[in-house]
Amino acid sequence: MAPRGQLPAKPATRLRGRRSHSLSGKLAFVGAPTDFDAVRKSAALQQPHRVRFCAFLTAGTKEREYGRAPMVSPNRRKDALEYHSQGRPGKIEVIATKPSVTQRDLSLAYSPGVAEPCREIARDRDTVSLYTARANLVGVISNGTAVLGLGNIGPYAAKPECSSKKFADIDVFDLEIDELDPAAFVECVSRLEPTFGGINLEDIRAPECFWIEEELRRRMNIPVFHDDQHGTAIITGAALLNASELQEKSLSELRVVCCGAGAAAVRCMELWVSLGGGRLRGAHGRNGPYKGAFARETECRTLAEAIVGTDVFIGLSAGNLVTEEMLHTMAKKPIIFALANPDPEIPYDVASRARPDAIVATGRSDFPNQTSNVLGFPGIFRGALDVRATTINEEMKLAATRAIAALAKADVPDRVVEAYGVQYLRFGPDYIIPKPFDERVVAWVAPAVAKAAQDTGVARISLDIAEYKEKLLQLNSPTRFILRKIFGIAKTQLQRIVFPEGENARVLKAASIVRDEGLAEPILLGSPEDIQRVATEMDLDIDGIRVVDPESSPDLERYVQTYWELRRRKGVTLFGARKSVARERKLFGMLMVHLGDADGCVSGQTSSYSETIRPALEVIGLAPGYTRAAGMYMMVKGQNVLFCADTTVNETPDANVLAEIAIQTANAVWDLGVKPRIAMLSYSNFGSANGEEPRRVAAATAIARKRRPDLMIDGEMQADVALEPWLRDEWSFANLDGVANVLVFPSLSAGNIAYKLLRSFGGADAVGPILLGMRRPVTVLQGNTDVEGIVSMVAITAASALRQKGAGAQGHWTSGR
Repeated sequence: MAPRGQLPAKPATRLRGRRSHSLSGKLAFVGAPTDFDAVRKSAALQQPHRVRFCAFLTAGTKEREYGRAPMVSPNRRKDALEYHSQGRPGKIEVIATKPSVTQRDLSLAYSPGVAEPCREIARDRDTVSLYTARANLVGVISNGTAVLGLGNIGPYAAKPECSSKKFADIDVFDLEIDELDPAAFVECVSRLEPTFGGINLEDIRAPECFWIEEELRRRMNIPVFHDDQHGTAIITGAALLNASELQEKSLSELRVVCCGAGAAAVRCMELWVSLGGGRLRGAHGRNGPYKGAFARETECRTLAEAIVGTDVFIGLSAGNLVTEEMLHTMAKKPIIFALANPDPEIPYDVASRARPDAIVATGRSDFPNQTSNVLGFPGIFRGALDVRATTINEEMKLAATRAIAALAKADVPDRVVEAYGVQYLRFGPDYIIPKPFDERVVAWVAPAVAKAAQDTGVARISLDIAEYKEKLLQLNSPTRFILRKIFGIAKTQLQRIVFPEGENARVLKAASIVRDEGLAEPILLGSPEDIQRVATEMDLDIDGIRVVDPESSPDLERYVQTYWELRRRKGVTLFGARKSVARERKLFGMLMVHLGDADGCVSGQTSSYSETIRPALEVIGLAPGYTRAAGMYMMVKGQNVLFCADTTVNETPDANVLAEIAIQTANAVWDLGVKPRIAMLSYSNFGSANGEEPRRVAAATAIARKRRPDLMIDGEMQADVALEPWLRDEWSFANLDGVANVLVFPSLSAGNIAYKLLRSFGGADAVGPILLGMRRPVTVLQGNTDVEGIVSMVAITAASALRQKGAGAQGHWTSGR
């Protein structure tokens, strides 16, 4: 072992070795020797097949000297320093999760109240997860000996990097330890087990990191995970699975050359072998039990020699070590992972130009196929913590690898696509692995890890994996919890939903999802040739989706006659009706719904609100008993839901219209399976101000109560009084229990401003707009609604059609702006 504070011997700059007799089914390694006395070698899992590696090589790189990492531009350096120093210095803060405002709060949080959970934990140690945050707390721990490309810069300088971790709703705290001796470091960290539910080791140099992690895993009864080793292995393993599939190469026959011999490289090769089912063979010798597992005799002396004829190149070393000429010597349809940061072994564009038949990945975010560790560790720790796993074993890592690979084949949400400034992302040579901003990763990886933990007996508690995944999806997207009820209703009996903007790319994608998910039977209006052309450009399968061209439809004359009869006393001639119905697809779609040829209409993606709602009102009209339509948004934040109306239609409703809006909204909320608690809002509380608006809102409240005495409704009141029940103490007569979940605004201006403030500043998800009071279901989309939004509104429209049929077409709610 190197003396305390001294780095181990640096890798040799020249590859050494002798002729190899047989490499089939083995990993050949030629690299720097080390006398580090590690405890044991990791065992690779055995599967039915075997990966065939050609060579595992160091690339003649040397560890960067202190402070000599690649420099960024002066502007970027300034921006980075300002980012970390502005406001509260650093990137994290500790926030209390319990109130500590009153004397009672303090007596519960501190002495004497705090003694009670202390006693309970002393009696039963497992209750520490019930009374403290330990089970959800991960320690990110480093000694700063291998920080990014900066090398051994010490624990103080490592702090900005270690405090960068953002986990999947996991509490994370970084600890930097001033200790170079591995045994002392292990002793220190192992004594932190009462504090943390898991340990994420960070920025610890090789080869010490191998022994440190394995010794901590042996001594501690919580998950210990060195992200620099296993995170890279998991992500590259997922990328390899998908790349080899696309290149039509069998894992059992791959010939791989690895440029680099550090911790990440060793673990990558171990996991790759496990994926293919091979075994590590080889004498440890001077290379120790880790690198030695790959040691092989070979006559190759340079990387240029070793890369010849290989199927896969993976670089985990330094930038610009590979040339175009080297790539030309690789096998057909090669896989090239140049993962050195910030400069890859060969730039992405150069590699792609040199080998157009290759799949290329780097660690950079400005090119396709970024392999980032952030894809792995959040879901891995989430799954491990949620089953109270005692360790993170090889089966859990392999499960994470396969889950990430599978997610790359699933449809990508618009919000992920938009975050990267591209038109679409789909599985293929330029998309072999999910993007780091894809929040679905945790919901795919964590259940896979949890199941593997349960299957291998390292989980302390057992979860229903399907329910667990659904819970993660709900946490990831709170609107899913509410929409799941609506989706369930829509799926009970397929409704025919017509899309007038059938040639729109997002509408097409949404229609295909609606078909695949069994939410409705989509009908696209437009030219079949144009629709097919757009679908082909998107590589979208629209087989089985009905397409109707209004101009050549056999129903055109029937629709023309119907429209003329509806509007002939409104100045519409038969000639004008024929011209409008043939050319205006929104009008054609509304007539389909009116005549029963469709059950609902979803439109407005490429037109204004007024252009879409006009034919809906002219053809379909209002439900019996209603004099006005109204608009409602469902605002969701966390597990809290607010229904806001009117947000889209009536500018300054009088008392009667305002009462009708309240009743319409209450009916819609009931239909969603939620009991409405309605607050009629104003700037006054129960007559405290004598303006026109408070009087109008109070009158509307009285009218609504008279019409629907079964409703919980009161007002006029201010918004904070509606949402904070304790503020209503002085108005004990108020007919409103708890927090209001329906807010009826006195004007369109107030409602529209409020929902947009809640969405933009308050961070709430807005589901809608939902159009209330129509005779048949109509959705008026916001312009440029994303695909997920369209799908959600289709589900609401379909569920509304079913509700109306079951309720005798009472017209409680349909969707619209």
